[in-house]
Amino acid sequence: MGGMPKAYVIVDVEVTDPETYEEYKRLSTAATEQYGGRFLVRGGAVTVAEGDWEPHRLVVLEFADAEAARRWYESPEYTEARAVRQRSSTSSLLFVDGA
Repeated sequence: MGGMPKAYVIVDVEVTDPETYEEYKRLSTAATEQYGGRFLVRGGAVTVAEGDWEPHRLVVLEFADAEAARRWYESPEYTEARAVRQRSSTSSLLFVDGA
């Protein structure tokens, strides 16, 4: 027990260029693994039970803590991947501290 709570990155992605987005997936997978992240959700089926949020491609990543998530996001490896994502999609990205 103890220690910092895990941290999560939640992304809602609307892919506009599927071919280029495949390159993003390759780059982001490598960067996520390198920085200790783990994919919990990666584009699976979504069922809206309440409200009007209808995500496109939902991704949830888990990191050891908020600092690890920020290191990943600001890393040279993910900065390269992020640029590809931004060229091939429209997205919203959140950092969330775990319980």
